[in-house]
Amino acid sequence: MKLNWGNIVLTALLLIVTVSITAFAQLPGGIPREETLIVDKLTGRAGMPDNFNLWAGWRNQDRGLQQLLLEPLWTVDYATGEIIPGLADGPPVYSEDLMQMTINLREGVYWNDGVPFTADDVVYTIELLKATPGMPYHGTMAEFVESVSKTDDHTVVVDLTLPSTRFHAHFLDRWGCLRILPKHIFENVEDPMAFEFNPPIGPGPYTLLDYDPAGFWTLWERREDWDRSPTGILYGKPQPRYVLFQWFESEEGKILAQLRNELDMAQHTEEGLRVILERSDTARAWRRDWPWVVNIDPCITGVLFNNKVEPYDNKDVRWALVLAIDIVEYMAIATDFTAPVSPIHLPPVPAYVEHFFIPMQEWLKEFELDLGNGETFKPYDPDVPQKIAAGAKERGLPVPEDPAAIQDIFGMGWWKHAPDAAEKLLLKNGFSRDENGQWLLPDGSPWTIAIVANPAPAHHSFKNAIALAEQWRNFGIDATVNATEAFDTLVLNGEFSVSTQWPAAEPWGAGVDLIRTFDPWHSRLLTPIGVPVALGPGGGGRWSDPRLDEIIETMEITDSVAEEEATVALGIEALKILIEEMPSIPTYGYTGPVAWDEAYWTNFPGAENLYSQPYHHWPNFKYMLPFLQKVN
Repeated sequence: MKLNWGNIVLTALLLIVTVSITAFAQLPGGIPREETLIVDKLTGRAGMPDNFNLWAGWRNQDRGLQQLLLEPLWTVDYATGEIIPGLADGPPVYSEDLMQMTINLREGVYWNDGVPFTADDVVYTIELLKATPGMPYHGTMAEFVESVSKTDDHTVVVDLTLPSTRFHAHFLDRWGCLRILPKHIFENVEDPMAFEFNPPIGPGPYTLLDYDPAGFWTLWERREDWDRSPTGILYGKPQPRYVLFQWFESEEGKILAQLRNELDMAQHTEEGLRVILERSDTARAWRRDWPWVVNIDPCITGVLFNNKVEPYDNKDVRWALVLAIDIVEYMAIATDFTAPVSPIHLPPVPAYVEHFFIPMQEWLKEFELDLGNGETFKPYDPDVPQKIAAGAKERGLPVPEDPAAIQDIFGMGWWKHAPDAAEKLLLKNGFSRDENGQWLLPDGSPWTIAIVANPAPAHHSFKNAIALAEQWRNFGIDATVNATEAFDTLVLNGEFSVSTQWPAAEPWGAGVDLIRTFDPWHSRLLTPIGVPVALGPGGGGRWSDPRLDEIIETMEITDSVAEEEATVALGIEALKILIEEMPSIPTYGYTGPVAWDEAYWTNFPGAENLYSQPYHHWPNFKYMLPFLQKVN
């Protein structure tokens, strides 16, 4: 894999100058540019632009719904390590027997239609979701909630069916959680699943002003009474009066918009970020030096199998597909050598490297696969980071020589590229090759894989899919990419075979508690194909294991702070099960090739000024806005 960087830049620039002017960001009439923050939308064009009811399924939450309209009870900020109480007024309070949780609510909060936010909204939300199959978190509320009530307008008590130290985590926002809905709106709705929730009502600092009926953009305006939102109460006045979320159909259009100062915050491809930094006098990245990208993100990317669909219900097949991957080539294609690999279902951020990656190294080196006929194979390769560094140097990138710095950038190891071992695993299970070397399924039909992916080129789902398809084609499988705006719905419903949805639910990013990662795989949450899973992303793979069930249930009654050593031990045992079974393939930690244009706004939370997590697609975005400064 020898790609010339100069050719990449040249190709991108040529595409830029030929792109249609319709790709530019356009402000609706009467909206002043200097009062507007324009950001790109990460997950694609809104598939149902008129529908804002995110309690009925995926509704492109990142077009401002989760960032500006809504406020959760609590939000985690992985950059600062804070738990931010939004609608709540402090941490949850558990009873001594862990069978009851009390939530104290913030006073002075109003919905953006002027109705006070009270305990009635929280009680109604939990009761509605518990009683309504098909709504997200229905399964969890039905499983854990015995009853919910209020003791006054700002105090809610939840009686649990099982002892738990973490029930509140379902309400802790980290790119998704159970958010509180307005009782005074939904109690008048006959069918909450069919309701479009348009116009949407929320307690956040912004209100919906307009949107494109084709789904390309959504415009929000700061509330006149922003000081009655938790964001305003906690941090003050959000500085932009307007925020426009814009979907760009091409990376070239996004690059051109940012070079013309028509886009303030964007997440690019790695190549796109380089073009921006080279050509713009007003743009910057999260880091001011190579590799520029955000690399503190607590999210692992990779491949998700549907474990209810043949042949992906067979762990030998899943492992064969791992060993068919040349991870050095893969990282060149997917990330331009800017991300750290991970062999386990966690991102290699500092807290997890210390507590999980380093302690598991010896076990990883000794881990063996059964290839059949008495032959075993040790698949772990701790030298992968050095091999990736060599590839990056060959490409002319400024790779450091210090092994610790290489590990920081490229991770601690991954799985060997071992097509011979992969072949033995497949032959052991009845697969064969045709006269052209292409793989055939055990029934003799050609093995084809359509990898379902997010359609946005800058999205790591898309990047993983492109790299993955090439690797599997090289191995002799007819692999293609099906990039579709229905990506999330297909995965939640189990209507796929292989996707590049995250291979595991994201952990919190701080501390040692991994239950958020493991929870979606508990057998009590399994749903048949066609019925949405209660929790994602790992849950979409429809896999469970009784050993993991037992660990999760032990974690639920283990205090992760007071019993840290026990919590780490449980996490390691669960990770070992995931490696043995490989229900999904972790590839690399999420990185953000973020570019900020400082022509209109400045004081973004860069690596040297880390007052907030840095993404505009995260729910914490609203907490960043009071700190932005207008450029005069």
